[in-house]
Amino acid sequence: MRSACYLASMHSLADILRASAAWVWFPRGCEHEKTELQLVRYPERFGGGVRASQVASGLDPASVLDHAVDRTRAWGESRLTFWTNASDRPDLEDELRRRGAEHIDTVAVLARPADGEPVAVPDDVTAEVVRTLHQVREVDAINVPVWEQQPLDAEGLREELAEVTASLASGDGARVLARVDGLAVSTGGCTVVDGFVRLWGAATLPAYRGRGAYRAVLAERMRIGAQLGATTALVKGRIATSAPILTRAGFGHLGDERAYVLAVG
Repeated sequence: MRSACYLASMHSLADILRASAAWVWFPRGCEHEKTELQLVRYPERFGGGVRASQVASGLDPASVLDHAVDRTRAWGESRLTFWTNASDRPDLEDELRRRGAEHIDTVAVLARPADGEPVAVPDDVTAEVVRTLHQVREVDAINVPVWEQQPLDAEGLREELAEVTASLASGDGARVLARVDGLAVSTGGCTVVDGFVRLWGAATLPAYRGRGAYRAVLAERMRIGAQLGATTALVKGRIATSAPILTRAGFGHLGDERAYVLAVG
């Protein structure tokens, strides 16, 4: 964990952890509800199932999890994925383990000043802001194999472009594409919320990992965030992949969040 001196140039540690806890993604076409916790039913394109997070309840852990399971079944889904957070009240982690949930992933919560030391990018790697339908197709060609999701159809591509251009026009954020020797190989998005630039959805084609494409996407998103007035860059990086790159780029590791999958028969 970074020192208080490091944190003084951006949001406070408490603010960063609150911002991390408040971060949830609602994919286009999803269903969601928030009562005892946040539940999001993912579209089939993203593998379906229900994602749960942000527990804020006066019920005991078993009752909260029962509620999530019941809602998952009511949606006709058979898989509940729960992401832990230090701010969960009550904490469901022990109850998830007791019911045989499988721990499938861990991400590090990382932050650094948005306009701090520049991220070094190799000379043969370029980054650009996505603005055209052709670029959206290139983004999809990266996301499909990396995230194991279904490709966008013609209508989906148009809808994606509309979302990207609307975010740019409003100053809410952007989608970035990186190239190696002219080939689109890495992508990622950013959204500015309450002085934070959230860095999300980074993906790099396996054959081009280690070439600096992820760093190019990272640097461009932080540049955009600072330009849009963000003070702090916030990201959740996988422990085994992006987290080490991010710490080398000056991000402080402030906590972990874990994902558990519970089969709902």
